[in-house]
Amino acid sequence: MQNYKSDFPLFKNTDTVYLDNAATAQRPDSVIKAEEDFYIKHNANPLRGLYDLSVEATEIYENARKTVQRFINAASADEIVFTRNTTESINLIAYSYGLSNIKAGDEVLVSIMEHHSNLLPWQMVCRQTGAELRFIECESDGSLKLDKIQTQITKRTGIVALTNVSNVIGRVYPICEIADIAHKNGAVVVVDGAQSTPHMKIDVRDMGADFFAFSGHKLYGPMGIGVLYGKKELLDAMPPFLSGGEMIESVTRSSAVFAELPHKFEAGTVNAAGAAGLKAAIEYVQSIGFDNIRKSELEVSAYAFEKLKRLDGISIIGSDRPEEHCGIITFTVDNVHPHDVSEILAADGIAVRAGHHCAQPLLNHLGYSATVRASFAFYNTKEDADKFINSLATVRERMGYGK
Repeated sequence: MQNYKSDFPLFKNTDTVYLDNAATAQRPDSVIKAEEDFYIKHNANPLRGLYDLSVEATEIYENARKTVQRFINAASADEIVFTRNTTESINLIAYSYGLSNIKAGDEVLVSIMEHHSNLLPWQMVCRQTGAELRFIECESDGSLKLDKIQTQITKRTGIVALTNVSNVIGRVYPICEIADIAHKNGAVVVVDGAQSTPHMKIDVRDMGADFFAFSGHKLYGPMGIGVLYGKKELLDAMPPFLSGGEMIESVTRSSAVFAELPHKFEAGTVNAAGAAGLKAAIEYVQSIGFDNIRKSELEVSAYAFEKLKRLDGISIIGSDRPEEHCGIITFTVDNVHPHDVSEILAADGIAVRAGHHCAQPLLNHLGYSATVRASFAFYNTKEDADKFINSLATVRERMGYGK
């Protein structure tokens, strides 16, 4: 098995077993160097100057946009809007599209699996417009029944907002099939791709997404840079989300003409260094290939999954098949609070996440208030998995329950 950790500076400086990749991934050398290179050699405000540095900064920024376009197979670079993260991308859709197009009597359909970032904006839209927020419920293993969804999407449905991959249980959802049902009923499909984009090839046109959002930092890129893809005809008709800076064409005392796509949605000074880092992250991922990423993640996470099942007092949330977890293993330990589990693992140098994972409705639906989540990336090894399992095996004893 190839040692990818050598590409990541953090692993040269710590012995931590990092299993919190669903929260944020580590960055390879190439990403860090791309950001550093921008600040050392090209630092200027993009889009606003005619001098060489500004032209160079603009080229770097716009080349990053083109890289994203090709990466997710958007029809045009004009359909790629840079944001801070997935959360901002979805809020942009909610405020600019949702408030302009949803009205009383309409329905917004979300799944119970949603991260709060793909729930709270739609709660806001429904409160302000008088629309009804409805939920697609999942089965006990996190799966969805398409026949049920087909009855829930109607001519009243204005928006269907779904996660591509659950950040809690790692389940991959059938976006193509759901989008087809939605479009036949005239609904717009919003896809939260924060958890899917690091693990699988994304084709926004093939999946039928009208909007698709993801974050750089989960894709081995910088924090503070995110992406919103939107179909051009939808973005064209939407009002700006924020005002000021490069998003204008002209301004008078009483009005303004807004810039063309995608710049009308990118107010203020842009994160050009972050865009450069995101471009480098995409190129790094492409150099490895999603087939190899999937193979490495599954080999290690399935190894950990099977060992975890053999431990007494452990309950795994979701499917009983490791290949349906997308590298995420969420679990509980009998009679031990998830925060205590996390603290004990942390004392042994194991980094996992404990809590509700910004998905309280899902955990409540499944009957939990909190869980522990170990999330694997392609650079994790079986040695990491062994250290995790060996530490976890001692938790109940260290909490006073005996061997």
